Amino acid sequence: MTIKFVKFQGTGNDFIILDNRENLYVSLREDQVRRLCDRRLGIGADGLMMLNKKDGYDFEMRYFNADGREGSMCGNGGRCMVKYAYQIGIHRNEYRFVAADGEHLAEIDTDGIVSLKMKDVLTVRKKNGDFMVDTGSPHYVKLVNDVMDLDVYKKGHDIRYSKEYEQEGINVNFVQQAGDDKIIVRTYERGVEDETYSCGTGVTAAAQ
Repeated sequence: MTIKFVKFQGTGNDFIILDNRENLYVSLREDQVRRLCDRRLGIGADGLMMLNKKDGYDFEMRYFNADGREGSMCGNGGRCMVKYAYQIGIHRNEYRFVAADGEHLAEIDTDGIVSLKMKDVLTVRKKNGDFMVDTGSPHYVKLVNDVMDLDVYKKGHDIRYSKEYEQEGINVNFVQQAGDDKIIVRTYERGVEDETYSCGTGVTAAAQ
């Protein structure tokens, strides 16, 4: 199969994007997605996205994690997808698209910056001083004092693969308060199974 792709990044979160409006890539397998996202044997990315046609919307965003499995909402991925839609000729004052967690609205300002409306957070669960938040993807939020010195891979891996979350997985965010209106966030992402440069749904969860 010949694959035509583009590569986008949003604050360091990087993605392979495929134009699937003609259903060219519906047969793409999990192992193929995993290989494409492999940073040594493939293109290399945190995830792969397909832009699909969807009645009543400007497009549908379908997201796959780097491990090849279909994922939930990705905030930075959504912003990249809107910018890609603009580049392929889908021009709107306001974009309306659907992703795994439902409908989203987005805009591109005069500087080319994409703003994306995330899913409303309905509940925040608290456990042992930590928080569980669903922002389109499930997130575990842990407040820490030394986020830049933290072993995010080890501590994130331990929480993600704990008995409660091992089956479905969870993204793990370590958050440090850095001022009255500033936080520093580092995220271990399920599906990537490592720390990523940034995570849009994770930052949204941390801000709650």
